[in-house]
Amino acid sequence: MALAADLSTLIDALITSVAKISPDHKGSARFQSLKRRVQGGLRTGSHTRTDQFAVAKQLEGLQEKFQILNRDELAEALHIRLAELESNRISWLPEILSLLLQLSDRPALLSTVKCPEERAKAPEAKETLSWSDLRADGMAFNDEDIWEQVDFAGDSSDDDFSSVVSDVSLPKHRPQSTTTVDEEYIIPGDIFVPAENGGLIASLGKAQFWRAENHPPAATTRLITESQLARETIFMLQGLPTSIYVRLDDDFGVDRRYALEHSSSEALASLLQCFSGIGAKLNNVRSFTKLPQTIPYMQTFCRALEERLLEFDRVLSQVQCKYLSAGSTISLIQLLVDVRQHSHELVLLAEMIAKLGKNSTDQPMCCLDSLHDLICMLEALGDESSSQRLAELFFMCFKTYASSIRHWMETGQVDVSDSTFFVRTNRENGDIRTLWHDWFILDTGHRQQRIPQFLETSVQKVFTAGKSMVFLRHLNAQPDIEAMRFEDLYSSSQSLPFPALVESAFEKLVNVDHSLSASLLRTELDQQCGLWSSLDALHHVYLAKDMSAVSIIDAKVFELIDRGRSWDDRFLLTEITRTAFSSVSVIDTSRVLVRPDSTQMRVSQNGHRTVGILEAITIDYGLPWPIANIITEDAIHTYQRISTFLMQIRRAKYAIVKQRVRDARITTPDDNDTLVHALHHNMLWVLDFIYGHLTYLVISTATRSLHKDLSGAQDVDAMIAAHQSYISSLEAQCLLSKDLSHIHDAIMNFLDLCVHFADLQAAHLLGDEQHMEDPHTKKDSEDEFDSDDDDDDDNVNHEHTLTVSFHESTYSQQLKTVNNQFNHLTTFVTDGLKSLGRADGPQSWDILADRLEWRRNWRRL
Repeated sequence: MALAADLSTLIDALITSVAKISPDHKGSARFQSLKRRVQGGLRTGSHTRTDQFAVAKQLEGLQEKFQILNRDELAEALHIRLAELESNRISWLPEILSLLLQLSDRPALLSTVKCPEERAKAPEAKETLSWSDLRADGMAFNDEDIWEQVDFAGDSSDDDFSSVVSDVSLPKHRPQSTTTVDEEYIIPGDIFVPAENGGLIASLGKAQFWRAENHPPAATTRLITESQLARETIFMLQGLPTSIYVRLDDDFGVDRRYALEHSSSEALASLLQCFSGIGAKLNNVRSFTKLPQTIPYMQTFCRALEERLLEFDRVLSQVQCKYLSAGSTISLIQLLVDVRQHSHELVLLAEMIAKLGKNSTDQPMCCLDSLHDLICMLEALGDESSSQRLAELFFMCFKTYASSIRHWMETGQVDVSDSTFFVRTNRENGDIRTLWHDWFILDTGHRQQRIPQFLETSVQKVFTAGKSMVFLRHLNAQPDIEAMRFEDLYSSSQSLPFPALVESAFEKLVNVDHSLSASLLRTELDQQCGLWSSLDALHHVYLAKDMSAVSIIDAKVFELIDRGRSWDDRFLLTEITRTAFSSVSVIDTSRVLVRPDSTQMRVSQNGHRTVGILEAITIDYGLPWPIANIITEDAIHTYQRISTFLMQIRRAKYAIVKQRVRDARITTPDDNDTLVHALHHNMLWVLDFIYGHLTYLVISTATRSLHKDLSGAQDVDAMIAAHQSYISSLEAQCLLSKDLSHIHDAIMNFLDLCVHFADLQAAHLLGDEQHMEDPHTKKDSEDEFDSDDDDDDDNVNHEHTLTVSFHESTYSQQLKTVNNQFNHLTTFVTDGLKSLGRADGPQSWDILADRLEWRRNWRRL
């Protein structure tokens, strides 16, 4: 009750002071309302006492923080003060400490401790050094003449005097040793030789046969035991210095002064010469292993040599232990047999290393080739044990060498750290259309020194497999190839001869990656990249597969040429070509572009009346980059030449046929009609036959063969080779190769003759007088093309482009000249094809020559 009364009094005082209500109004409603609210708040108990254990834990953590931050003085001061507070503890101490912790601001950084001044330390008394301290008995230097006078008269050299002084002078401050001697330590007696065993010491000294005092002074021969000679031989074979075997550069010499009592000097010399020969070869192997090697497989080879040398040293150690056992018999002959048996492989390798010489850097594959040949020789001689062990060494080296090959075939990346790898990057030309041809090169070195001889047949397949992976990576179709363990490549074929075993192992290594990457790339090219549709598009654009589209282009281009208008406008020609090919589904017309170059024909005044003017028109069809890697720019250039040649034939036929239509309107008989009709018929027959021979026989047959070869191609190289063979065949059979330039020129002259014959007929029909008024070329002022002009307008426009004149010769004479030239050109082409066909030429040449020869049986006019 007393607590409640006190609490009520405190609440009244709190309300009076805070709410500013007079004590006289304690009974008012507002005062009572505030009092009830305050009492309700106090009853909830929301403000409890501070947790003293949490505060103590925070203080302990603060001390640890000071110690971690290397502020030990703060941690110690805090600990002392907390201990003092514990001795004078009050009830509100946790609240006070909690408040101080909340008010603290980076105490580890900003706090300082005022330490009491340290009391001045009393100076330590310096100890004086006396003679008795130097030695316990006080007689440290009694036995030395240090107090005698030095006589300087005998030596007057200042330099010598200074040297004497420096030799006998002592440093001013000697370091004091902290090592204490254990006075209770007793030296064991077994480390001393008893006086009665003096014979043992003498025997040890006598066993050192290399000392001169162990032999008679006047003796020229030093007799030694067989055990001593065997021990020296073992030391020499282990590469240690000896007294009997003297190292002379890369060989060992034998000291002839030493001899065995029970052996002749000749027999001993022969025996030691055998040992020294083996030791010299082993020494060469040891020297070779110490040379720095930069080629990875050579490092593996040196490591394997070190392992074999270590194994041989173990054998020698076992032999030496056997000699030390009681009752053992020492025989140099048996030692030679054992050494030859266990050093046989090392001796063979030493001979191989000697042949390498300094060529290991210039010819990086020389060591691998030599090791391969050595194993083949041992296998042929029937030494199976040595050949099998060396085969293991070979495959260890080959595994290291093949790591770069496997990395290339599995990822398509070149290991730049391997200087012996035969694939090099060549990214000077970054055009992705030449990825297969230019991005990587096969660097075989001079005389193929970067390629082992036993791998020369498979290098191209390795090169193709890696490029296929690069190709697939750019197509975002790179496969996940599971790497094979190298041991699985040859472990199952141990019964095969070694050359076949190596070939089989490498074939497995290559075929795993090559077959997968090649087949996947082939599928991508066929299904995703549109190989067949691109080939079909090329046949439509360049080889006139669809005459309905090509005839539209021919009609408009030839009419522009006849009218003398702007036939070389690239925008107009491109629009005409795209419009004509828009009906062909396999052609993407946005890839078609026509590039005329009329400057070649403008040099000559009569250039527009020759079929050679069509060489200035070039049609480009842009291929997707994967297909462009198979169909190269050179192949596209050949396509363009074939297309131009076919267009020139169509141009000659167009001129004759169009003129024949004009001739049909003229009914006036003429004496030259028979010759005109004969020339017209013969020219059309030759033109039709040549064009049909090229399109229906040559191109169709070669295209079917191309599809067959591409379907059976194993990789991209085979596809490129098949298409290149196809292009070369077309170039030869279409008479466009360099060897057939004379026949091609004759055909071009024949085509120009056909155009000239048509112009001759046109000039004759228009009348000689009318044509002579303006014999030169007159170009129409209009450049627009109107496809609805009638035949009369065609005659007028064609008249302005004619270059035929009858001033120098009459119409009849020119007809006879045309007939003679026609006979001469056809005969020349026929004879030329027959002569080339007899020299193992294509069969199509003989067919063309035979068909052209039929005309000889006709009656020549």
